[in-house]
Amino acid sequence: MDGSAGLIDLMDTATNVVPLDPGFAGEWDAYVRAHEGGSPFHMSAWSRAVSSALGHDTPALVARRSGAIVGVLPLVHAKTRLFGNALISTGFSVGGGVLADDEAAAQELANAAKALGHERGVEHLELRSEKARFEGWPTKDTVYAGHVATLAPDADERLKAIPRKKRADVRKGIKADFPVDTDASVDVFHDLYARNLHALGTPILPKRWYAALKTEFADDCEVAIVQGPDGPVVGLLSLFHGDTVYPYYVGATAEARKLHAFDHVYWTLMQRAVDRGCSKFDFGRSKIGTGAADYKKHWGFEGVPLEYQFHLYGNASMPDVNPNNPKYARFVKIWQKLPLGATKVLGPLLARQMA
Repeated sequence: MDGSAGLIDLMDTATNVVPLDPGFAGEWDAYVRAHEGGSPFHMSAWSRAVSSALGHDTPALVARRSGAIVGVLPLVHAKTRLFGNALISTGFSVGGGVLADDEAAAQELANAAKALGHERGVEHLELRSEKARFEGWPTKDTVYAGHVATLAPDADERLKAIPRKKRADVRKGIKADFPVDTDASVDVFHDLYARNLHALGTPILPKRWYAALKTEFADDCEVAIVQGPDGPVVGLLSLFHGDTVYPYYVGATAEARKLHAFDHVYWTLMQRAVDRGCSKFDFGRSKIGTGAADYKKHWGFEGVPLEYQFHLYGNASMPDVNPNNPKYARFVKIWQKLPLGATKVLGPLLARQMA
């Protein structure tokens, strides 16, 4: 038997992890689209938006076997003064993590990411997968829950799936029939969203970030504005990926809830999503036990805890950068008292550090 033939066969089945060559972004995206766990946050468009609008480095790792992609791991290197130095998959998103054909490829990608983190001197590596995958990694599963439900193709069925009390609110929005502009200005959306975050005490990312998402995702990014009796009352930026729609950023005036325009923007998005062939509605993550989580439950979306995993370097501990952390309570109160205009100027300086 020729021993060299066996060696060649072994080499052909070995998994090789390398940095993504930008020239192969199309192959990367094709892999993400075909993978059942793929999301907008895994797409090369997300990394380009982070790089161009927020200025962070976005290394990406590709696992190949016999020349074909068998796994990918997009990363954001967030090196900040306020919140430390980290590699995150994926920064400025609610998801990400390893996509792979099998556990061997997944483990090789994780090992390569750990080595990259060591090389760059980060404090932690964070993988925002829905489910914990790597044994022995510290896991945070009590902070956030994800909310995903199936979209019935028929409008009456979708309405019946909504619990009775919220269904009545949705019907009021349907009756009001406020116009929805689905090719709206990022400027109008940004103003509405800034008002929401100001009320919550949360800094807003720069307007160029939302514009970059629209540019990079093109027709897979929709900016919708609900027009009330006296002007815009709700703005919603949504992403489409495969069979799923992601209503990702939403802002509204104080009047929106009373007008039921807040409910109307989600209800009308569901119909547009079905028209595009979507069968799932990803309502996004919310902190467990908050009003945002309750709102989604009222729509019939049960929360499922998200199991983010970390690899820690040196004496680092798992980060806890969220408004519910008592450490930031004073900051939240101060931010809420600032003039709205000031938060639009100062917010981007802070928010780009909160990956």
